[in-house]
Amino acid sequence: MPENAEQESKRSENQGDSLKEHAASDHSGFGLLGESILGSLTIGIIAFDSDLKILGANAQATKLIELCDYIDKSLAKGTDDKIWQGWMQQLTSAISTGKPCRFDDVSYTSDNKTKLLRIICTPLEETETAKSIGGIITVEDITERVNIQRRLANAERLAAVGKHASKVAHELNNPLDGILRYINLTMRIVEQENLTKPQEYLTQCRQGLMRMVRIVSELLEFSRSTYTPLEYVKVEQIIEDAVKTMESRAEAANVSIVRNYTFGLPQVRSGNLFQVFCNLAKNALDAMPNGGELRISTSLAADDTIVAELCDTGTGLPPESTEAIFEPFFTTKEGGKGTGLGLAICRDIVESYHGRITAQNASDGGSIFTVYLPVAG
Repeated sequence: MPENAEQESKRSENQGDSLKEHAASDHSGFGLLGESILGSLTIGIIAFDSDLKILGANAQATKLIELCDYIDKSLAKGTDDKIWQGWMQQLTSAISTGKPCRFDDVSYTSDNKTKLLRIICTPLEETETAKSIGGIITVEDITERVNIQRRLANAERLAAVGKHASKVAHELNNPLDGILRYINLTMRIVEQENLTKPQEYLTQCRQGLMRMVRIVSELLEFSRSTYTPLEYVKVEQIIEDAVKTMESRAEAANVSIVRNYTFGLPQVRSGNLFQVFCNLAKNALDAMPNGGELRISTSLAADDTIVAELCDTGTGLPPESTEAIFEPFFTTKEGGKGTGLGLAICRDIVESYHGRITAQNASDGGSIFTVYLPVAG
C-alpha cells in the first residue's frame, strides 16, 4: 500500500474510534449541542403539548413574545383581538388536523414596542400511533423586511407619479405660457385706458395663473430623476446664498436669522443643494408669520458627514407628520398655500447625494430640519 493511502486509512480508523467513543459516552453532549444550536438561531422556537402548554422555548422566542404558561395566551397578550382572535381554536385545529398553519404580518406589541412577526405552527405526532402530542411554533421578526418591501413599493408608486406628473406638466406648460402672455398684453392696454375694474380682474387672473405656473414648475422638478452636481464648495456658502434670497422677506416678517457655522468643514458638491436650503428657509419663514428666530448651524459628525440644521421658533409639526411631511403632495399649510412638493423635492435631491433629511419638533417649540451630506471625495 502506498504511504499516502496508508496514512489516510489510519486517519479514518482513528476518526471511527473517536466517534465510537463519543457515541458510547454520555448522550448529554448531543443535548448541549442542540441547545447551543437553538440558542444561536435568530428565529424563535416554542414547543407545546396537546393542551397548548409550553414545554420549552429558545432565547430568541422570549425576546419576540412575552411567554406565559400557554402558547395561545402568550400570542394573545400582544396581538389585537379584533384581528387575531381565537388563538386557542386556531392552534387546536392545526394540531388536531395535523396540518401546519401560517400567520403572516402579525402585529405584536410588548414593552411598548410593536414588531411584525411571521408565526408558523407545525403539529407533532407520535410515530407509531400518529397521535397528536402537541406542536412547534416558529416565530420570525419580519419588521425590517416588510418595511423594505413597503419602501420599494412606495418608490415604484412615486416613480409612476413622477412620470405622469411630467406628462401633465409638459402639456399644461405651453397653454399656460400663452394665456399669461395675452393677459399681460391686455393689462397694458387696460392700464393705458385707465380702466380700474378690468385691471383688478385681470390682476386676479394673473395671480392665479402664476400660482399654476409655480405648481407646474414644481411638478417638472419633481419628475426629474437626475441631478447634476457641478462643483465642490463650502456648505455654508450654499446656505448663505439661499438665505440671502430670503432676507428681505425675513425682515418683513420680523424674523431674525442667527448663523452658527463651523468653518473649515470638508467641501460638498453643490448642484441643486441651493434649492434645498431655499425651500427649508422659506418653510421656516412661513411657520413664523408673527416673527421669531431662525437658527442655522453646521457641524461635522463622527462618521465624517456634514450636518446642516435649520431650527425655527414657529408652530412646529404635528407629531404624526414628521415622516409623512416628505411625501409628495402632503402639506401642513392651509389650502391654497402649499403644493406639498417642496419637501419631497428636497428629500429627492439630498438622497441623490447619498444623504438624508429629517424633521422633528424642537423641545422648546418650533421645528428642526436636519440635512446630512457625505463629504466630497
